[in-house]
Amino acid sequence: MQLPSAELTAAELDLRAQVRAFLAERLPAGTFEPGLGMGAPVDPAFSAALAERGWVGMAVPAVYGGPGATAVDRFVVVEELLRWGAPVGQHWVADRQIAPVLLRFGTEYQKQWLLPRICRGEVCFCIGMSEPDAGSDLAAVRTRGVRTDGGWRVSGTKVWTTNAMAADYMIALCRTGDMAQGTRHDGLSRFLIDMRSPGVTVEPILYLDGSTGHFAQVVFDDVTVSDDLVIGEIGQGWAQNTSELAFERSGPDRWISTFLLVQEFIREHPQLAAGVAGRRLIGEQAAQYWVLRRLSLAVARAIDAGETPAAEAALIKEMGTRFEQDVVTALQDLLDRELICDLDPAHPPSLFERLLRRAVLDAPSFTIRGGTTEVLRSVAAKGLT
Repeated sequence: MQLPSAELTAAELDLRAQVRAFLAERLPAGTFEPGLGMGAPVDPAFSAALAERGWVGMAVPAVYGGPGATAVDRFVVVEELLRWGAPVGQHWVADRQIAPVLLRFGTEYQKQWLLPRICRGEVCFCIGMSEPDAGSDLAAVRTRGVRTDGGWRVSGTKVWTTNAMAADYMIALCRTGDMAQGTRHDGLSRFLIDMRSPGVTVEPILYLDGSTGHFAQVVFDDVTVSDDLVIGEIGQGWAQNTSELAFERSGPDRWISTFLLVQEFIREHPQLAAGVAGRRLIGEQAAQYWVLRRLSLAVARAIDAGETPAAEAALIKEMGTRFEQDVVTALQDLLDRELICDLDPAHPPSLFERLLRRAVLDAPSFTIRGGTTEVLRSVAAKGLT
């Protein structure tokens, strides 16, 4: 695997300094509850402020309201936002996935209607892929779109849908043709669905501790979707979906979700961090962060060069999400104590403890979202041989 240089230019370093200054002013440390990577809270006001600086929908051309920035510029901004634990939930999916999909497959009407709103941070999206009993096998999708006069009627269930509770729209992968033997990838299409349409029911999925996470189950009961909300060609959903996943797998969100844990561990447990075991743990994690960061940045450079590094992106996602989980396990082992719920309001858990508890609950999903470890290894092996 050969990838281009991963060094930042002077202009990119200047952009990073601007983002850091903005975050320090807008979200001073200690004044907000940081999130873990892309699972951070939804904050429309923050996303709007970010959009005013041209840092939402960065890849969108000026004709549709964006700055037309590079993939590396977006990498720089995203890395700083996630490292800070910023509340990116409002614009995250729209910025990372929906805007590129519309630019590549959307109609002119869809681009004119949605892209400027995405660039202003006004709309929140979710992605409808996974389904009950289908696991990570997207070719087993059973949510069906049935042709009607002037549109489609969609019925079925999506599950593990991130931010469905707050989303304005979903891009849903649906079966619009027959699933004949050996052609399961055929007959899949994607629709833009208004989450407030009659027949849409969103059911939050509770975590083991009883809290509401960012996942939900979404049920469609004869939801009407007009023809102008079809993404691209009917029957081309699988090809679109594959193209989209190839690029979303390599970003900083695939290896930086638990970065704040290490940072807060050092702050709250300086003596433990300075011990032999603590220094070894921090050193090993810093080395892996550096390798993953350079690989991820190199893929962004390749995308800017017009390449399609799908196998490389899959490899980075596989390595990165396993590493995110390893960070959580390593810190738990080093602390060597159980995480219990504090019932004494006079002694609330520290920021590190709150982040660690959240990470323990979120970590199992890291190696599932965006493709399981097994699927990614298959993609990487086929593409790099």
